[in-house]
Amino acid sequence: MGRFTGVGSPAPSRLGESRSHWLRAAILVGAVYLAVGLTFSALASAAESHRMVVLWRLAAWVISAAAFGAHIWHEHGRQQNAPRTTAWHAAAAVALGAFGLAVAARIHAHVTATGNPRLITFALVAWPVVCGLPAFVVALIAATGLALRRRTE
Repeated sequence: MGRFTGVGSPAPSRLGESRSHWLRAAILVGAVYLAVGLTFSALASAAESHRMVVLWRLAAWVISAAAFGAHIWHEHGRQQNAPRTTAWHAAAAVALGAFGLAVAARIHAHVTATGNPRLITFALVAWPVVCGLPAFVVALIAATGLALRRRTE
């Protein structure tokens, strides 16, 4: 028996592939954000001058911005997703990275017995939201600009 997929909807196997593909990409980019955050935080902590601390933090921002831009390009350009879908996927990766950093902060606070446990536990929710919402807005603006540019070409 053949599959009925409806007009304009992908076959179920293709739909499942696209769902898992964007999730894998979001997890990968989120892991990049986590690795960058942890690595450059350690480098900044070991820096001997305030200038080096600032440079390590700036390097982390630049690498994270490059990963964010590459993710938007991948979702919009390679996967040809709509701007809203592109923004959602990019923001999900940012939120995953922020959640990973909050988990790392929670573990660090537990091991070192420092910080306010309630506030650090609250960060498990707050950091993904505080990072993910602006990332969605920026990614939506960027993807919409890319879509408009594509239409004019």
